[in-house]
Amino acid sequence: MRNLVNGRKCAMIGCGFVGSTAAYTLMQTGIFNEIVLIDVDKDRAEGEALDITQGIPFAKPCKVYAGNYDDAADALVAVVSAGANQKPGETRLELAQKNTNIFKSIMPELVERNFGGVILVLTNPVEILTRVTIDITGFSPTRVIGSGTVLDTARLKQRISALLDVNSRNVHAHVVGEHGDSEVVLWSKANVFGIPIKEFCEMRGCENGDFQLEQISADVKNSAYEIINKKKATYYAIAQATKRICQAIVRDEKSLLTVSHMQNGSLFEGTVLSMPAIVGKYGAEFSIPAELSDHEKGRLIDSAKKLNEVYATLEI
Repeated sequence: MRNLVNGRKCAMIGCGFVGSTAAYTLMQTGIFNEIVLIDVDKDRAEGEALDITQGIPFAKPCKVYAGNYDDAADALVAVVSAGANQKPGETRLELAQKNTNIFKSIMPELVERNFGGVILVLTNPVEILTRVTIDITGFSPTRVIGSGTVLDTARLKQRISALLDVNSRNVHAHVVGEHGDSEVVLWSKANVFGIPIKEFCEMRGCENGDFQLEQISADVKNSAYEIINKKKATYYAIAQATKRICQAIVRDEKSLLTVSHMQNGSLFEGTVLSMPAIVGKYGAEFSIPAELSDHEKGRLIDSAKKLNEVYATLEI
């Protein structure tokens, strides 16, 4: 029997750069009134909790503390960022077995305590580890999601916004598939306030529009590599993406977000991909089939195949 959940409580499992920055960002938003930090390094969890707590007088009231898996049992959201960091020159997929082994020690703890909330996976490779989590826990796939390409989509909108000198909120464009090298930008449906992206490029006097859009695709895909090479880790933008997903869950928004979730009744049955889904208090409540060009469909099939091949090699 699942535990009843506290709709304003978050468990942050993993207190490295990503987990601690996400916890700080969530504290600032005020969507949770209780955040428990859990880490194998208890001193690190206690230190991060103390540091965040001392800033609460400047924000909305929130209890932030270091705890254990018993404290996570009634959380609405368990955000999992625990895992090995991606090193310069290392792909996300190369982390798969290493981080699967870490998840094999974490997820049974939540199962044992009848965790009843939503698990939000941030650890890379996020599609693979979302699927690993579903398999280990046996939880409903709806309740296990990953941050997916929510961050990639934000990076895409930011780059288009800069190119066309338009507010990013008016840019409607998405990245799907893998949060990684095989990701797919859905240019065929991209638009600015309903105007097709290439047409808007022409309106704004953008020279070599096709080339510049291709360059944006490459830049979005390679953003993490560039940041890791320069500062060793990425954590600010993924913390913002985490905030956005948590807002959708806590507020039961039914927002469309490109989270990693199990695909059903489609060409990709049984595969976890980052695709549009309605996100609310129960997780990825409904998967939305994206309209794809033939080229995009082919690339998405290749992305799914690549992820499935890696998954098949794992010892779970």
